[in-house]
Amino acid sequence: MLKPALQLRLGQQLTMTPQLQQAIRLLQLPVLELQAQIREALEANVMLEAEEEDTVLESLGATDDEPPHFSSDSEHHDDSVGHDEPREESSHTQQDSNVEIVGDSDWTESHTVGVSDSPWNNDEDEDRGQEFIDAQGTTLSEHLSWQLRLSRLSDREQKIGEAIIDAMNNDGYLIEPLEEIALNLMPEFTVQPIEVETILKVIQNMDPAGVGARSVSECIALQLRQLQPETLGLNTALQIAEHYLDEVAHHQYSLLRKQLHSSEEDLEQALALVRACQPRPGASIQSNAPDYIVPDVFIRRTEHGWTVEINPTSVPRIRVNQSYAGMLGRSSDFAAMRTQLQEARWLIRSLEIRNETLLKVARCIVQRQAAFLEHGDESMEPMILKDVADAVEMHESTISRVTTNKYMHTPRGVFEFRYFFSSHVSGNDGSELSSTAIRAKIRKLVASEESDKPLSDNRIAEILSGDGIQVARRTVAKYREAMNIPPSSERKRVTVK
Repeated sequence: MLKPALQLRLGQQLTMTPQLQQAIRLLQLPVLELQAQIREALEANVMLEAEEEDTVLESLGATDDEPPHFSSDSEHHDDSVGHDEPREESSHTQQDSNVEIVGDSDWTESHTVGVSDSPWNNDEDEDRGQEFIDAQGTTLSEHLSWQLRLSRLSDREQKIGEAIIDAMNNDGYLIEPLEEIALNLMPEFTVQPIEVETILKVIQNMDPAGVGARSVSECIALQLRQLQPETLGLNTALQIAEHYLDEVAHHQYSLLRKQLHSSEEDLEQALALVRACQPRPGASIQSNAPDYIVPDVFIRRTEHGWTVEINPTSVPRIRVNQSYAGMLGRSSDFAAMRTQLQEARWLIRSLEIRNETLLKVARCIVQRQAAFLEHGDESMEPMILKDVADAVEMHESTISRVTTNKYMHTPRGVFEFRYFFSSHVSGNDGSELSSTAIRAKIRKLVASEESDKPLSDNRIAEILSGDGIQVARRTVAKYREAMNIPPSSERKRVTVK
């Protein structure tokens, strides 16, 4: 018979403390989301304050002629850095690599988090940030309606025009028949399809060219008719747009020349005009504001090698409010204030860990991909998350968080950290190559091929094999499709004869 009983057992288990959870959450946030998170913390926690620029200059002993420079040796950037006293270190070249680490190592309460140009509690900073917001945000429908209001049309014609604009898709094509548009205007207006077509012709003369077309053929013809009548090859181009687009798509140029009874020169000029047209005119009107990328680190070339530096404007300067913290003393009162003080310290420590980890990973990437920074994609070295994790002595999941939505500003452009990771491909001599480098070689081969004799996937594989890169034809096809390069049959440009 079972009896209830109490037993005492000792055991160990891993738990995620609130501090660790916060550090992990901040580590995977991109710059813009991190800034929003810190802004919320500044508003909610009275123990946090934004560091004034004058205070930073005074604490560092900087002058207007000599701006503050934050730097530290890479040995001070480990996972458990804790500084009791602030100190300033000078950057220098590493003995084992030509990579310098430049950044702020003083992340204690008395110092700042980041080195931004201006404090976040400055009202002028709000106005300055608005300068980068795209104010356009205009849709194709709004763009056409604006032009319609400027035209000299009666109220009735304006209503018909609005109905036509509403019947267009985002590419600028009219997707409803004229009869249906006329029915949609009832009972307010009784309109005949011929009247709708008259207003449609007015809209087809608006910007962008080709808008309001009912087919690709009509769209291209509308754009061609806006050219000067004396344009060479224009008449032939109009005939091609109206009747022979299928022949152009299948590269049947000899047949096309016989049907049009045109000369070789005239046909080449006409084909150039047709190919210059935009088959999706509505795409030229961007309705979405551009996404701005804020790099997390800067990579610069110096006389000592490559310098890795945290973006000084990516994180606002924050610190613990020493006035409020000093008022607490050792009294048992103000429990809520003590909680906020502890949360403020946790946040500063989490941001410290985030920057230290970013510097570690960025430094490791630059060390391994120095050839890419010097020579470009074809010199990219193969690298996976495990390679960096072993080098910086962290878990692969941590490296995955650090490299997601984090960007690096280099002399070759802005790249996401993940761009530098690629799979290994074995060469004929036993060496390992990066798939990114192979893609770059394929892109170079396609760019330099003869227009009338494009390289097939099998031929590209043979050329790569001759260079010591053993890849299968299907691998070449996979890489080519990933780069949006059409097959050789579609890249072929036969000389018109």
